[in-house]
Amino acid sequence: MAGTPASFPQAWRKRTTRGELLLWVGWLALVALFVFCWEVMNENTMWFFVVDAPAQALDLGSRMVPPRWSYLPALMKPLWDTINMATLGTLLAIVMAIPVAFLAARNTTPSERFVRPVALLGIVASRSINALIWALLLVAIIGPGVPAGVVAIALRSVGFIAKLLYEAIEEIDASQVEAVTATGASSAQVIDYAIVPQILPAFAGICVFRWDINIRESAVLGLVGAGGLGLALQDSLNVLAWPQVTVIFVLILLTVLVSEWVSARVRHAII
Repeated sequence: MAGTPASFPQAWRKRTTRGELLLWVGWLALVALFVFCWEVMNENTMWFFVVDAPAQALDLGSRMVPPRWSYLPALMKPLWDTINMATLGTLLAIVMAIPVAFLAARNTTPSERFVRPVALLGIVASRSINALIWALLLVAIIGPGVPAGVVAIALRSVGFIAKLLYEAIEEIDASQVEAVTATGASSAQVIDYAIVPQILPAFAGICVFRWDINIRESAVLGLVGAGGLGLALQDSLNVLAWPQVTVIFVLILLTVLVSEWVSARVRHAII
């Protein structure tokens, strides 16, 4: 007996007709955006310099070797300033980030309507502005030197630490909080005995990871007058002392590698 059309199973299709149409429209918009961006980029591009770039890079590279290793002892103080800048900036950011994180977390904020949006706004503002921009502003306010770099690192890091920390707070086991609350504990005791033990490993990992990032960022803040290795780099670039620039690059690379190793070992020991 011939079956009716309803008795036959419909052929499987990955997408509906509307979905396929939307997909093609999306790809067309992406291609149009790429073409537009390419035209904007090429509007003021001098292709002669682009074609000549490999030759210029080889010429510059030949001036950077051999490195002037005798310049290395003069970089020890800027290196120490860079490490101090990253460390003190991270510590200052931790002090500021902890209350902000508790105010931003849904399960610890005193007001989701007023306090939490303000805390989230501060987190977004901190993460939106690059450390170089912060340093540029603070050099104009505080003056050139390491203190401006410390505050710039702190203002840049507070949003990073607070964001990851408040997410960790929101993911805690609520049953432990309910158990401690049921004993008649105060809010401070609930935080101390129910929340802090759960977020402590994540908090330690976040802080060490941010310190590792800050080592890299503080190495270039001297380009805008915030001290450290960046200031020595700027001085060498100003006088076209390319062999000294090579030594600074090598020292920055070694510093970042050591900080990465220390960060990995500490995170492994904690977590």
